[in-house]
Amino acid sequence: MNKAELIAAIAEKADINKSKAAAALDTFLGCVSSALRAGDKVTLVGFGTFSVVTRGARTGRNPRDGKQIKIAAKKVAKFKPGKKLSDEVNGKGGKKGKK
Repeated sequence: MNKAELIAAIAEKADINKSKAAAALDTFLGCVSSALRAGDKVTLVGFGTFSVVTRGARTGRNPRDGKQIKIAAKKVAKFKPGKKLSDEVNGKGGKKGKK
């Protein structure tokens, strides 16, 4: 699913037009990006947690000539899925006991 397909799905399920769905998605993504840039975590209970981790400097190898190169440390975004999302992906996400 790409962004346009996601926007169409949101619009249909929320019964809103595509421009409002696009604005909502863009706002969500902007808020998550801002929080991560500020060093915060974004936790959506049941869905997962977005966070930033620092990947340390390391030595790598240039695939063209095999020479060693230094790879600088950097921050990377990380997503850890929640239990509910993991269960849904693995086909265990029924609504057991709920009416």
